[in-house]
Amino acid sequence: MKRFYLTAAITAAALALPALPALSQTSEITIGITTTTTGPGAALGIPERNALEFVPKEIGGVPLKVIVLDDGGDPTTATTNARRFVTESKADIIMGSALTPPTIAVSNVANEAGIPHFGLAPFPITPERMKWSVAMPQPIPIVGKVLYDHMKAKGVKTLGYIGYSDSYGDLWFNDLKAQAVPMGMTIVDEERFARPDTSVTGQVLKLVAANPDAILVGASGTAAALPQTELRERGYKGLIYQTHGAASMDFIRIAGKAAEGVLMASGPVMDPEDQPDTALTKKPGLALNSAYEAKYGPNSRSQFAGHSYDAFEILKRVIPTALKTAKPGTPEFREAIRQALLTEKELAASQGVYNFTEKDRYGLDERSRILLTVKDGKYMLVK
Repeated sequence: MKRFYLTAAITAAALALPALPALSQTSEITIGITTTTTGPGAALGIPERNALEFVPKEIGGVPLKVIVLDDGGDPTTATTNARRFVTESKADIIMGSALTPPTIAVSNVANEAGIPHFGLAPFPITPERMKWSVAMPQPIPIVGKVLYDHMKAKGVKTLGYIGYSDSYGDLWFNDLKAQAVPMGMTIVDEERFARPDTSVTGQVLKLVAANPDAILVGASGTAAALPQTELRERGYKGLIYQTHGAASMDFIRIAGKAAEGVLMASGPVMDPEDQPDTALTKKPGLALNSAYEAKYGPNSRSQFAGHSYDAFEILKRVIPTALKTAKPGTPEFREAIRQALLTEKELAASQGVYNFTEKDRYGLDERSRILLTVKDGKYMLVK
């Protein structure tokens, strides 16, 4: 039986991780998930939590015990949640979080404890986080390339950037410099804003004054609509590109008419209907969207729901393999899961087809991205 424990965000300071006690095998697989269901990042975390209603209750004949905690987007709280999964819940697997900074924090705990970790937000997987962590969202260089190729095709020469003043914003700005600049584009202005900000007027006025051919918004969730709206209201006529972090119907709802004509990178889950029948992402994408929209209403689909849903699609493949050599609740089972993530190939999910290696912890290729625009209040595939 799968059980959910939804709690308020924990605010206590994180304690040093004690030595793990000796573990005995259990009759269920425990999965601890910390995500962001309150605060500025709730638009990302709530779909991730909602998607858990449509994942398996058991895998390989073994019940799943799923524990969900809210971290409010705070890295300290996410750290505390992750440590609770380790010390109290004896989790076999950890997932989270919905935002980049807390995901980094969770990865640090998981790698310290030796527990498989599925990141639900893009995050840098450094050597010290590489053994036990994998990331479900598309890696920024792969998603960014579809944006930069489109810019080049449209003759873009000058670029402006406005993004979060945190690690997510840094990831996108660094990728913009690494890929777009060698393609012949010049960055003429860089602006930043904090996730809770309610105005970006000052930053937008600077961007409009610089008048670049195109502007990239490095933000996510409903907050990505803020610069989109202000840029159009202040008269910017150039191309506006949004990252895959903005790919949800909420973006259109918040931005309104200002969303028209935006160019947005996305995972294929936002448009499985237009994928060829041979696409391995089509079936899981249709399954998720059908279930999600049946409960939460038409056009409620979200890229973020795909991240948590896909983690379980992968577990449907790797857990049966791990169970052949070890029992849940043991270090051997955790290691067996880690190994199965490397040996199982072409792991089809709604957001891409995963092939993890020791060095590639994203495991995705060009099948994990599409380019969308908004026309008449609806997303359309850019062909």
